[in-house]
Amino acid sequence: MAIPNRDIPTASITRVEALPDSDQGAERFARASAVATTFVDNIESVVYGKREEIKLVLAALTCGGHVLLEDVPGTAKTVLARAIAGTIQGATQNRIQCTPDLQPTDVTGLSIFNQRTRDFEFRPGPVFANVVLVDEINRATPKTQSALLEAMAESQVTVDGVTRALPSPFLLIATENPIEYEGTFPLPEAQLDRFFLRTALGYPDLDDELKILEEQRFGHPLQDLRPVVTLDGIRELRTAAQHVYVNDVIHRWLVELVRATREQDAVVIGSSVRGSLSLERAARAWALLNGRSYVIPEDIERLFVPVLLHRVVFTPTFVARARATDWNHALQEFRSACLKMAPRPGSEDDPVFEQPHSV
Repeated sequence: MAIPNRDIPTASITRVEALPDSDQGAERFARASAVATTFVDNIESVVYGKREEIKLVLAALTCGGHVLLEDVPGTAKTVLARAIAGTIQGATQNRIQCTPDLQPTDVTGLSIFNQRTRDFEFRPGPVFANVVLVDEINRATPKTQSALLEAMAESQVTVDGVTRALPSPFLLIATENPIEYEGTFPLPEAQLDRFFLRTALGYPDLDDELKILEEQRFGHPLQDLRPVVTLDGIRELRTAAQHVYVNDVIHRWLVELVRATREQDAVVIGSSVRGSLSLERAARAWALLNGRSYVIPEDIERLFVPVLLHRVVFTPTFVARARATDWNHALQEFRSACLKMAPRPGSEDDPVFEQPHSV
């Protein structure tokens, strides 16, 4: 089956793309792969045994998305956010500890009257950073949670009628504690849909936990973490991900799979079109992070749960049954039902999915 060539939009041409098409694609992909490997290796030096989860967060950063970590306390969520900021040279990092009395202006910033100049001046809030950790987001009131919507969707903040752009790249990592619900405000479906993906780090295995005890005896390994990637490197990673090849067969199957989430009996509201866009972009980034210049069906299947399922509203019956048995097992059953309704078109061994020339 012949694979049609893709036209690269003029707007996406960068300063290093004045090479012939095949050469520029190969060079772009090689640089981006090196950046991704260096990035993940550096973070894994302080967050042990979580390479797959780190790659998921990097995929979100590559696509300009944001991450919801739903996990118990003490699983290195804060360490991960600090490690990401510490890995990128020149990146800034802030943490917002959510409480019921946190106000929207405590997040976005506000204008304060300066008596010397006799005028109001804007004091930016902690959201003005490259990496922002919003700890226990469900403890903030809905009014404060909604203050993050514009920042997450458009990478900007509007205060007193003035719109201010956030730093680029901008990554928001929000955390939730799944075992404590007293005094919390569950995120509405519209805000959950703003998160690019939802995942969990989980507990480390025995050897990794022993290593943590040993290495934190005299200090934290974050103290020795050094930046290994530049902001330009992250931008090149984003450009390369946009040029990862996706076959038309996979494009159609991806949409059919998202539409299958809307037709299950266990669903009240299925995944939105934003879910289709996020899954396609995540698949491009995931292929790049795994050293491929093309997407395969296994990429879509791997990303189905973290990218789509927090966008789905399940029936009360399904939720009650899942909580009574095992929530993760119930989600995997739902995933299998969607894949049965929209079966995958092939496998990694099928050459039809590989572009015959460099991206």
